[in-house]
Amino acid sequence: MGETPFFALSLVLTAAILHAVWNALIKGASDRLLTLGLIASGHVMVGVALIVLYAPPAPAAWPYIAASTVIHFFYYWFLLNSYRLGDLSHVYPISRGIAPVLISLGAVLFAGENLAPAAWGAVFVVSFGIIILAWGGGRDGMGTKALGAALLTGTMIATYSVVDGIGVRVSGSPLGYIGWLFFFEIYVAGFILWRQRAKLSTLPARTWGLGVLGGLLSAAAYGLVIFAKNIAPFGAVSAVRESSVIVAALIGVLIFGERPWAKRLVAALIVVAGIVLLIIFS
Repeated sequence: MGETPFFALSLVLTAAILHAVWNALIKGASDRLLTLGLIASGHVMVGVALIVLYAPPAPAAWPYIAASTVIHFFYYWFLLNSYRLGDLSHVYPISRGIAPVLISLGAVLFAGENLAPAAWGAVFVVSFGIIILAWGGGRDGMGTKALGAALLTGTMIATYSVVDGIGVRVSGSPLGYIGWLFFFEIYVAGFILWRQRAKLSTLPARTWGLGVLGGLLSAAAYGLVIFAKNIAPFGAVSAVRESSVIVAALIGVLIFGERPWAKRLVAALIVVAGIVLLIIFS
């Protein structure tokens, strides 16, 4: 194997870790709403830099940027509620795990594509892992509201993934597309920070720092995956990217002390295995 696959692998693994970490920052924040607003602000900063450095996207891409901006607003809302209602090691594997399944099913229902029998088997493997995570009551399981929020978060992930996938392809300037997409998160940042403006003057410096850091980590994670797809097969990149499910489960268990740890880690591994099989056989 040459240097390029190893380089791409290192990029995607780094992106997976960064993605899990910024989600953990939201989960562990004392004020999750303000932290999310600051994360969106970090995206805006990166967006401005990309807009300055790269050509704007083609006119055909702007409707997709607009649609994705609206979808991301709802994504952040459901993500915030997911972490308010459930544990990181529950919510993250479910929301990330259900997204590839929904994308595959959407391709069957709306694009006339067919899934191979092995791919349908992979869908059931992912579903089985999610059922394990959701099963039970009390601390061993998750409530209906948390499960619903996690599933809706995954639905938003699947939706913006499809929209941005098409938008980037017609943009003629992938990094310009990402730049404007990040910049328009100024609406999310502005909405949250305006609603919470009374708290801003007393917000600890640590919260400011963690929020902006989370935004930079999130933007870097997205950028690394996009770059890796330019030098490595899409399927391989997507499969490795979902290792973030395991990283998030480990953070939840080791950092936040979420229990029972064995069941959650096994379920996360099952979800990742199903996603990898789905990518291979789709």
